[in-house]
Amino acid sequence: MAAQPKLQHRPLGKGGLSVSAIGLGCMSLSGIYGAADDAVSEDLIRHAIDRGVDHFDSSDMYGWGHNERVLGKALKGRRDQVVLATKFGQVERPGQSNGVNGRPEYVIEACEASLKRLGVDVIDLYYQHRADPAVPVEETVGAMAKLVAQGKVRFLGLSEAAPDRIRRAHAVHPIAAVQTEYSLLYRQEAEETRKTTVELGIGFVAYSPLGRGFLTGALKSLADIDGRRAAHPRFQEANFDTNRALVAKIETIAAEKGCTPSQVTLAWLLAQGPDVVAIPGTRHANRLDENIGALDVALTAVEVERISAAVPAGAAAGTRYPAGGMSAVYI
Repeated sequence: MAAQPKLQHRPLGKGGLSVSAIGLGCMSLSGIYGAADDAVSEDLIRHAIDRGVDHFDSSDMYGWGHNERVLGKALKGRRDQVVLATKFGQVERPGQSNGVNGRPEYVIEACEASLKRLGVDVIDLYYQHRADPAVPVEETVGAMAKLVAQGKVRFLGLSEAAPDRIRRAHAVHPIAAVQTEYSLLYRQEAEETRKTTVELGIGFVAYSPLGRGFLTGALKSLADIDGRRAAHPRFQEANFDTNRALVAKIETIAAEKGCTPSQVTLAWLLAQGPDVVAIPGTRHANRLDENIGALDVALTAVEVERISAAVPAGAAAGTRYPAGGMSAVYI
């Protein structure tokens, strides 16, 4: 096998963890945005590794275990080439919105289940996916720290945690990474969070960096919206045209740069600071290759500012989750 190309790497935290600046968010491999074929998904993961991607982000709630099993199969024989991240904390409640569980005993139980599904002995980066308001974060992270001591987890992370929660968690055990939605369309909470993570030396992992596909330029009318996207306010009729007009501005800048909207969007995101990495999701190898191509797009400080001004913070119409989902983020 040919040697893997070496993509740009960035540190997550101060403990020695380093990942490719662009990784792969694996959620869409479990039918979230349309049917996914497991064999194709496994090939995509292996293709990503061949291209130099080494940061793979999963969760026990993506397909309620399905995603971890697919990722585990794809990594057989290649485990030492990747940084494997997964999450716990959301629990299935059929017929209702997801619940949360941050109790210490559940942390241990969830990790054991993820290790088994992934078919590995250790998880490189283990996140609390959603905060449990009923359990002090100190107790949850205390249990996560025990997993590190036992050698079952290497580094700890938080997803959608507000600054105070991050500080409290970091005081119990070093947090390597915080993960929050971060893109040109939705960045106010992420930018507020980064004031804290930069101060504490915590890496920032941007999920949905392409605005759940909006910033690719592929979603041009309401007729293009189906499945899970239809439930998100940004894609609904009252908001679509406003957001589509913002994307059109990025398309213009991308055309001038000779790259795609996805590439200029990801290049802008990575230009926000050396602490930022992105995990765009896709089911398609050509899209993955396109995303990696963002690493070759050089932006001047003037260009970064022009892009920021084209889509000002807070300009997007519609919240980033439906009402029920918004109650569980940035807390």
